[in-house]
Amino acid sequence: MKEVYRPRHRMAAFLATAAALAALVVVRAPRTPERPRLDAFRGAASRHEVRILRDTWGVPHVFGKTDADAAFGLAYAHAEDDFTTLQGALLAARGRLASVLGSKGAPNDYMVALLRGRDFVDAKYATDLSAEVRQVCEAYAEGLNFYAALHPAETLPHVFPVRGQDVVAGFVHRLPLFFALDRTLGDLLGPARRAAVSVKGEAAAVNVAPGDHAPYGSNAFAVGPARSADGSTRLAVNSHQPWDGPVAWYEVSVKSEEGWDMTGGVFPGTPVVLHGFNPHLGWAHTVNRPDLVDVYALEMNPRKANQYRFEGEWHDLEVRDVPIEVKLWGPIHWTFHAEALWSIHGPVVRRPHGVYAIRYAGMGDVRAVEQWFRMNKARSLGEWQDAMRLQAVPLFNTVYADAAGNVGYVYNARIPRRAEGYDWSQYLPGETKETLWTDYLPYDQLPQVWNPPSSVVINSNSSPFEATVGPGNPDPASVPRSAGVETWLTNRALRTLELLGQDNAITAEAFVRYKFDTRYSSRSSVVRRLRALLSGPPPADPLARQGLELLRLWDYGTDVDNPAAALALMVLQPKDDDRLPAVAREELVVRLEHAARRLHERFGRLDVPFGDVHRLRRGALDLPVGGGPDTLHAVYAREAEDGRYVGWAGDSYVLLVEWDREGEARARSIHPYGSATLDRRSPHYADQAPLFVRRELKPVWRTEAEVRAHLEREYRPGDETR
Repeated sequence: MKEVYRPRHRMAAFLATAAALAALVVVRAPRTPERPRLDAFRGAASRHEVRILRDTWGVPHVFGKTDADAAFGLAYAHAEDDFTTLQGALLAARGRLASVLGSKGAPNDYMVALLRGRDFVDAKYATDLSAEVRQVCEAYAEGLNFYAALHPAETLPHVFPVRGQDVVAGFVHRLPLFFALDRTLGDLLGPARRAAVSVKGEAAAVNVAPGDHAPYGSNAFAVGPARSADGSTRLAVNSHQPWDGPVAWYEVSVKSEEGWDMTGGVFPGTPVVLHGFNPHLGWAHTVNRPDLVDVYALEMNPRKANQYRFEGEWHDLEVRDVPIEVKLWGPIHWTFHAEALWSIHGPVVRRPHGVYAIRYAGMGDVRAVEQWFRMNKARSLGEWQDAMRLQAVPLFNTVYADAAGNVGYVYNARIPRRAEGYDWSQYLPGETKETLWTDYLPYDQLPQVWNPPSSVVINSNSSPFEATVGPGNPDPASVPRSAGVETWLTNRALRTLELLGQDNAITAEAFVRYKFDTRYSSRSSVVRRLRALLSGPPPADPLARQGLELLRLWDYGTDVDNPAAALALMVLQPKDDDRLPAVAREELVVRLEHAARRLHERFGRLDVPFGDVHRLRRGALDLPVGGGPDTLHAVYAREAEDGRYVGWAGDSYVLLVEWDREGEARARSIHPYGSATLDRRSPHYADQAPLFVRRELKPVWRTEAEVRAHLEREYRPGDETR
């Protein structure tokens, strides 16, 4: 079977708790899952007026009469290219992943039940979402059902039929993973308590520790007309995600006669563009790291196991039985049962070392798709900000630019209003309402920058207090200490500020060159480590001494022909954080000795051109690729059996947009692979890879006339089966 949904990103930490979860369950009888009858969905295309035009890069341009028609076509087009991953995302949100993946999916399914996301969606779908957005979600679901009806052999159990509620549940399921809720659960399910309980009056500053985030990030920056050589406004949309799987970007263009006209990236299962641009405006997201999760230590009644103390009284926990169906082998499935608890704070986990409640930003909110859809359809800065004020998307730095020449940055986060006097980085006492926050900092009080004097705004998973060059940055005192807002800079942020800061007349060519910069800043933690290594006596090992001299000549670059980059990255091990902990020089010398031996054994030399070691592999292609961890041209690689390092994440979708003096939009983009995510037989399985490794971009065609001038195929969903 093809990969269904191997949860990556922050989900990996939670999967490590499968053994702890197994201790909570008992076994019930096996069953064999049945595939649904899908014939009822075969006529769905007749209800939607939609056409799909594939350009010569295979990118789908969906033209619908209504927004719902366009959503139907979007679902169908994405299913053509990545149906297995789409189904996996739906299974994960539904809490049925273990029925396909086996025990590896059980922690996800338990988490879905514990957090009650499906309950919130069912309760609020009809009341909290506009009729317009519900129609989009339901049409998207119908597009998936239609594709499944035409391709029944490709369907998985427990997926179909899909409803609009399933689509919304995907947002509710996925968003908390971006702020590490799964890691919090994994810690609680571990063998011992991980933090002390804060005592009032002993408050401390809240800071995220180095390493408490994923090993990859994103870039976003914009320059206004005053900073451009030709008076254009430019926006870089550059998220760093895995190159395939459930959080890999898929490029689309969606247009309807009702005013939806958006180009950009979607994840499997999202019926709206998450970031990109329309004729009037655009935006880019990067992940931020505020403290959005709190854990409460509950005081339990020694006489009644399911009672906890709150405000001097005993309250009953809500107790549910959670059935988790797990595939064992072949058609054999077993259903395990676990308890899912709930308190006034939120979900509760019972462990030998304590009973803990969890509260997190956006808990119970189902409107993220509403906010993104309104952002998609916004035609002005005011309309876009009105959408942002919903605060239904609980995190993500956001960089904005538009045809009117506005540029801006918002530290978008749903920051709880917490009581003073507690250390919110620790666990909290659960018996008092003082620690039970109920509202959030308003959107207009979040750190943000609009049209600063330099006409530059940036973020690369970095401090919101250094979001522009020169004056105009937010005041760190504008947010409470308990918010845990970042104060550090990544190498990517340092390089962006350096490059854009020294250029007062940025050309289109320079904008591309800056995006694909492959160097480390002299202020970065990588260079600090290098200086520490070079500061002492040479090592005793002759090969290591040779390596030290090679590193002494390194220019901090990672181009494919750089002779020292491979050794430098193996020794210095950069990550996305300029607060990397100091490494003893003795440890750096040991790394140097080890890396020098490995390079010499495998390549016969130490000064190996970086591209000989650093590769992009896709199908039959095996290409040299530059860039590295935390460079603006970000590539994150894993060691392969042959000793090369093969990219798997980083610059997963690059979209550079510009609006000229007249407000006309143009764009270029690139994906490391191509639009056909899973189909090895497709010409678009790896057709963008040669451009990607050369740091080149392809044109983005938006109007129907442009697409028809570069048309590969036009069809209505289902045409190929008629």
